[in-house]
Amino acid sequence: MILARHVTGLEKEIDRFDALHPPLRNFVLPGGSAVAAELHVARTVARRAERELWKLHRVEPVRADLLRWTNRLSDLLFAMALAANAKLGVAETAPEYAI
Repeated sequence: MILARHVTGLEKEIDRFDALHPPLRNFVLPGGSAVAAELHVARTVARRAERELWKLHRVEPVRADLLRWTNRLSDLLFAMALAANAKLGVAETAPEYAI
């Protein structure tokens, strides 16, 4: 069972991985190193699971801690991807908005 302490644990891990990469100044495109790209894929799967959980929650109430944990999981995977790229010396790619 996912409890509030599990959410707190994910948040601590997010902070730990966030400290391993430079602060973001803009949006970044998923990718970079192979390991970061795989973490971004895992993040999209976690986000999809979160959306499905919210759909379920509309019909059958789901514990709030589980909803929060699922949200924080995808954030952790994002932080891990950025940290992996930083460790490997791979720069993040910002999107180009030129038309």
